[in-house]
Amino acid sequence: HWRALLLLRLLTALHFVSEIICEAGIVYTTGSFYSPYAALFLLTIVSAALVYRLVGTLLVATAVNGAYVAVVWINYGLLTGRPTPGAGVGALTGGDDTLFYSTFLHILIFYLVAFIAGYLAQKLQAKDRLLDSASAELYRARLATGDILRHLNSGLLTMTGRGEIIFFNHAAETILELGGTEVSGRDCRAVFAGRLGPLADGLLTALASGQRTARREINIRDAQGRPLPLGISTSILFDTDGAVRGLIAIFQDLTQAKVMEERMRQADRMAAVGELAACMAHEIRNPLAAISGSVEVLRNDLAVAGDDEKLMSLIITETGRLNKMLSDFLMYARVDRTRFQKIEVQRIISDTIEIIRRHPSFSETMRIEVQADTGLTFISGDADQIKQILLNLAVNACEALGAAGGVIQFGAAAITDPDGERMVALTVRDNGPGIPIDLLDKIFLPFFSTKKKGTGLGLAIVSRLIEAHHGRVEVSSILGHGTEFRLYFQGLGGDDGPARHAVEADFVSAVR
Repeated sequence: HWRALLLLRLLTALHFVSEIICEAGIVYTTGSFYSPYAALFLLTIVSAALVYRLVGTLLVATAVNGAYVAVVWINYGLLTGRPTPGAGVGALTGGDDTLFYSTFLHILIFYLVAFIAGYLAQKLQAKDRLLDSASAELYRARLATGDILRHLNSGLLTMTGRGEIIFFNHAAETILELGGTEVSGRDCRAVFAGRLGPLADGLLTALASGQRTARREINIRDAQGRPLPLGISTSILFDTDGAVRGLIAIFQDLTQAKVMEERMRQADRMAAVGELAACMAHEIRNPLAAISGSVEVLRNDLAVAGDDEKLMSLIITETGRLNKMLSDFLMYARVDRTRFQKIEVQRIISDTIEIIRRHPSFSETMRIEVQADTGLTFISGDADQIKQILLNLAVNACEALGAAGGVIQFGAAAITDPDGERMVALTVRDNGPGIPIDLLDKIFLPFFSTKKKGTGLGLAIVSRLIEAHHGRVEVSSILGHGTEFRLYFQGLGGDDGPARHAVEADFVSAVR
């Protein structure tokens, strides 16, 4: 690098030397002292100022003056002793001072131009350095600010007092599902139309209120039409006259926060319900058992018929239903401690299929299918509780299909979540009538049921048991096409022990 730099400087110096020699030759051949081309030296001095700045330019001016004086002296024979014809050596040695003062004036002009050009070039260089430094600082500031705004997990937007959007970060696009939409420079009412209308109304309300800072929650819908709660913090910007300049809004998706709040509320409710259930269990179940047993004895001892027989059957049926409801309620309120162990998913599914085939809600018009990994899949959990989860979902599917029948499909697959953790996804799917979208958020609530004789505890128990396994449940449904429940559990590594073929044989047998 230093050799290339040295060579460049040497070539530049040779270039200026060549220029001065050529210009001196032109001046000599065109009249020397009287030549109008002496101004060419000024071009060399000015161009040198762009390269060498002040000191270097003065050195080049010295070289120019030396060349100019040499040309004059050669022309008048002061160097050779033989003057050019008509030059008149006496002009320098005699009393005529014109040549002396003219030469002196040229030298002075050359130095003056060199000083001015070099000084201006040096100042320009200093300004360039300051400008470069300021540009670098501005770039770093913009880079840092831009990175911060782009990588915020919260949505951020700024808008003018007229509602025109100025800035819209990537998180805002993701939360509102507006990827690929040009937002900047557009009116918020045009951008946030339709499902995002409440957001535009909230922003404009904040602008109109003039309140410096505010916090509110609004409900919009995502691209699939599902409710999407947003928490928005707004700050109004004012100018020096107190007029509203614009608004800054930061917002977050509160879906997970709402889920956690609901879980905490349910946990609090269940803590109280559990204590109440323990006290009421014996007080209710014992009389129910006594009533049911007494009616059975009376029906066997007495020759009842007609309406009396129907009434006794109704009493026995209803006490049985109440006893089942109480059992479900106790199971929901007082979930037994989960005993984690290594569970073979295929065996759990096959056992569940065997049970559901013998369940009263299962009919010949229904068909069971399985889509699962061919190898053994293992999860960490309580086998009885996992079986209860699958059984509750399968019974729900049977009741949804009804007399018309249909397909119930079980699935199991090993997956890896975004954090790289090994998981197992279990699915229970049916092709029944489906669940309305406005009810999907309520189906896991206790005592919520769309069936006339439902207790509303089947899916609530599923949710509680999955929570006890530190898993999660997702549900999707399309009216007229069916419902799918997806259960995610902690996965474990498999092995190829002697039991593998036996388990697979049981699994295939159960499916058939």
